[in-house]
Order: sequence, then C-alpha cells, then structure tokens
Amino acid sequence: MTDRAEASTLPTLSSSTSALATEKYPGLRIIERAGPRAVKRFLEYFVVNIPNPNTRATYACACGQFLNWCQERHFELDTIEPMVVAAYIEQLTGHREAQTAKVKLAAIRKMFDWLVVGQVIPHNPAHAVRGPRYSYKKGKTPVLDAKQARQLLDSIDTSHVVGLRDRALIGVMVYSFARVSATVGMKVDDYYPNGKRWWLRLHEKGGKLHEVPAHHLAEEYLDAYLDAAGIRESRKGSLFRSAPGRQRKLSDHAIDRREVWEMIRRRARDAGLSPTLCCHTFRATGITAYLSNGGIIEHAQQIAAHESPRTTKLYDRRGDQVSLDEIERILI
Repeated sequence: MTDRAEASTLPTLSSSTSALATEKYPGLRIIERAGPRAVKRFLEYFVVNIPNPNTRATYACACGQFLNWCQERHFELDTIEPMVVAAYIEQLTGHREAQTAKVKLAAIRKMFDWLVVGQVIPHNPAHAVRGPRYSYKKGKTPVLDAKQARQLLDSIDTSHVVGLRDRALIGVMVYSFARVSATVGMKVDDYYPNGKRWWLRLHEKGGKLHEVPAHHLAEEYLDAYLDAAGIRESRKGSLFRSAPGRQRKLSDHAIDRREVWEMIRRRARDAGLSPTLCCHTFRATGITAYLSNGGIIEHAQQIAAHESPRTTKLYDRRGDQVSLDEIERILI
C-alpha cells in the first residue's frame, strides 16, 4: 500500500482523543499521553496549518510512521531527542530513497515546530537533524513515446461513457501537462470557450488557477465524453466523475486520484504497455513530446505551470533515446 493510501485514516482525525488510538498508527498514543493540549495542537498542525489535502496526507503518514517507530522503542513526546530523530532518518534512508527520507524529515520537523510554537514542548528535536543528500537531473517517472501514447489512447473502448471519460482524462493530462490532482479537481465549467477555441482552467497547488488552451484532440475527447455523459449543463459539477464498482455508469462525485491510478494501470495492461505507468507519466510524456517537436523549455514551463525551468527539465526525457543509441555503438 502506498504512503498516501496508508495515510487515509490519519487526515480524518477529529478533536476526540480516542481518534488518536488507531490500529494503523498506535504511535499516536504518544500524543494522547502528552495531554489534551498536545492532542489539540497536533490536530491543528494538519487541519489548520496544511490546507492542501495531498500535502496533508503525505505529512500525516510521515508523522504517523515516525510516532509508531518511537512507540515501539518506548519513547514519550518529552523524551524524543535529536539523536532519536537522526536514528530514525538513518534507518529510513537504508531502505527508502533519499528524497522520500527528506520529505518525511521535513514533515516531522514542521510538526515539532508547530508543537514548540504552541508551547507543548520546549524545543524541536528535529531542528538540527540533516537528511541524506541527493541530486538528480532527470526524473524517474516512466515515460511513453508518442507511438506508445497513441497506442494507449486508441486501445480504450469508447463505446461507453466510462471509456470516453478515461480517454478524455488521459488526453487532458497529456496535452496540457496537467497534474492528476488538478485534472480530477476540474468542474464542468473549467472547460470553457474563449474566442474560437476552448480552454482548460486547472486548479493547481497553492490555490493557483492556471489556464491553458485545449489541444484539438483534447477538445475532441472532452466533447465526446460530455455529450455521452450528458453533464454539459451541470456547470458546477465535477467534470471527471467516478464509476462505482467499475460499472459503465457515472456517479455525481469526482473521481479520486487512486481510482485514476488504478484505471491507468488497467488501461496500460490492456494496451500491452508497462504496468509501472502512473498518473505523472502523462505530464512527462506530454512535455517530452512537445520538446521533441521543436518546443522550447520556457514555453513548456509556462504550460506546465512550473516555477522554475529546472523543474521542467526533469520531465524532458529526450536524452533517453540518445543514450540508448550511443550505447549500441559499443560493438564487441
């Protein structure tokens, strides 16, 4: 189970202390034993301090796992010292990627900062702890070439509304470089006419609105889906809706990211492609295809709504083919 899926129990914490004693995270009893004030402050860290639900889920899982580790070693909130946090991060680095360890350390450090400011504990034991170093110039997300992306899209059975939804959803991610969270968060009126073209309005991280013209194929896929679903007039309703029990009937609720991930793996398998594809694959696939066809990195950055071109370059996988061609020159 992924960290985000595993965290599904923690972000739903209520103000009741009994909610802390979950089966998944017994380490939360450390907070409970520290008293009602600690419980309240701990809950506020997630509910008040972290507005983004994806970040909240990631940080909640990281803190829950750390507290589980501390519970197993009989630490209490006031006995967790820098060496304890350092030992946990060192152990974590031994079997997880460095980037993952750094994200978890950031979550733990910010949690303790919040408790210090609330005068629950006197100092932050994670403040001086340093995470592992890492550096990379190319992302690890699996990417499709143009032929494979077309193979996937063409393999989807569009004789029913769920197939049309899936093709439209993947099309939006490929042709607008959209994140899956921005895509599933779209309302029907986030696909709108602007002059002679249709545009997409994406709700990006940090509450930012990002508008981008719809590629003509994305427009074609969306129109076919909306006509079949009959939801054009439901302007404030979710654009991409779930299909409970894999039925060929849509609900009124937005599809969630995990359902999209499962759909992508299923569609990839049916198309004879790698089952390691993920939601981010299409962001990287679109950017790589754009740059391969003469696009420039600054425009790709603008379309992808990246703050820095360095981030956009992580999605540029044109060098993969160059490296493969050069390796094949080794004739022995």
